[in-house]
Amino acid sequence: MTTTTPPDDHAAPAKKPGKGKFRQRTTKIKTGLHKAGAKIAGADAPHVADDPDDAHVQHMAGTSYDEDGGSPWHHMADGTFRNPRGSPRRSLGRMRHAGPFFFEMLKRGSRKVDVPDGHVLPPDIATRALKTYAAGGQDFLTWLGHAAFLVRLGDLTILTDPYLTKNAGPGRLGPKRFVKCGVPMSELPRVDVLVVSHNHYDHLDERALSRLTHKATMTVIVPLKLGAFFRERGFANVIELDWHESHEQGGVTFTALPVVHWSRRSGFDTNKTLWAGFRMASADHSMFFGGDSGYGPVFKEIGEQYGPFDTALLGIGAYEPRAMMKASHANPEEAVQMALDLKARRVIGMHWGTVLLTIEPPFEPPVRFRAAAEAAGLSPADAWIMSIGESRHLTAWPSNQA
Repeated sequence: MTTTTPPDDHAAPAKKPGKGKFRQRTTKIKTGLHKAGAKIAGADAPHVADDPDDAHVQHMAGTSYDEDGGSPWHHMADGTFRNPRGSPRRSLGRMRHAGPFFFEMLKRGSRKVDVPDGHVLPPDIATRALKTYAAGGQDFLTWLGHAAFLVRLGDLTILTDPYLTKNAGPGRLGPKRFVKCGVPMSELPRVDVLVVSHNHYDHLDERALSRLTHKATMTVIVPLKLGAFFRERGFANVIELDWHESHEQGGVTFTALPVVHWSRRSGFDTNKTLWAGFRMASADHSMFFGGDSGYGPVFKEIGEQYGPFDTALLGIGAYEPRAMMKASHANPEEAVQMALDLKARRVIGMHWGTVLLTIEPPFEPPVRFRAAAEAAGLSPADAWIMSIGESRHLTAWPSNQA
């Protein structure tokens, strides 16, 4: 089975996989949470053991362990992390594309992006709609652009990957949004739970964090080793999760799940914090938030263990050139296959139409996504391309009524 390496392609020697030992932390098992029994990451049925030191975290089955029963597969001996077994690998051949890629990105950075009509709702219309939805008491979601969604599940208001200001980089560096946040930050409702998939600047926006209110009461859910970033910035309630660990709050269970990506926020911290997708499950909805991910066999395994999902929020942009991006970002066709593997009844394309990160035409992703969805037998009602700032009721989805 092919294994993955960190982005610098220096792989630590991998141990031969054994039969796959599991551990499962089972404090306060919640309704609606899948009790694991299916195989995932090439492993066998779970072993259950209590962990009294972590009363709010559940470790679900599905993390494969080295044959000595020590660290999980994705935990490296040097304290860094790696992708699930069988994930695409960042090949050395990608380097021949690096020069032309960065030259093309420099050219694009100086050009104005022609944004088609309807791609972004006028802020006053988007704000009024959001307030109407928020006051209505039904589950809904609002696309703020890129991977940032405001989601209402039950009594919780959830914000994902809040890249909401101008630059995807430190200070004034990095790519700039060519469209504004779908709803002005000052008009956003109070956020109960902030979910962040990894530490890249286009998903973790420090300027946006500084403008969020209620830091003392907001819960922040992040992958392993990312918690300190938030605690240092005044967030009082930070939950770190390893893959397959869960946190329950307000009737919603948040489970961190493996995806195919990497992490880095400086030149010295590559893969020192974990990356993850998240299952967010209430009594009425099961949602997969993909963060950033390439395509790999892990999605079929997740679908077998945690599916079906009512909806999957999946990235469909930032995919060219493939030699460079395949191990980081799915293309639209792969995103549709991800949704099928996850057993998602509804898929929503995200991570496009907001900021130029790669060299494909900025409005190519939805065209290819719609074509791939149609070819896979998904109707337009079950494969969504939203406008930035648009809100939609979750209960209006035909697939939820099936």
